[in-house]
Amino acid sequence: MTQVTAKEIALFRSQVADDFTSMEALDIIEECEGDLEDAAMTLAIRAGQEPEIANSEWLDALARKWRVVICQQEFREDLLNGSVKAMIENLKTMPMFPNSLAMPVLMYILKKGVNNFCEPLDLVQ
Repeated sequence: MTQVTAKEIALFRSQVADDFTSMEALDIIEECEGDLEDAAMTLAIRAGQEPEIANSEWLDALARKWRVVICQQEFREDLLNGSVKAMIENLKTMPMFPNSLAMPVLMYILKKGVNNFCEPLDLVQ
């Protein structure tokens, strides 16, 4: 289980206050008591997806699926500083990315460590 605190949720709220979808995702994360995997599953089901693997595995798999996009150098510095606003705006432009899941995915990556998450791509370059 990947857990975020109420303080972390509040910090992210301040970054995306003008983004209804992200605020709604943060509400769900809060309702799930900060459990990112449970929140992601709830959001996925609401978006019409039917995850067929365990919560923790599913969120990790979704994050890895979008690793190439998320680890772009132009956004990595923001993520390293805990800022998700630019990355969320970028993900919104991608029709295949489920916008309602951007917040839990990015929070998950921040919890795991941006450099650790992006390391497999760094080794390829």
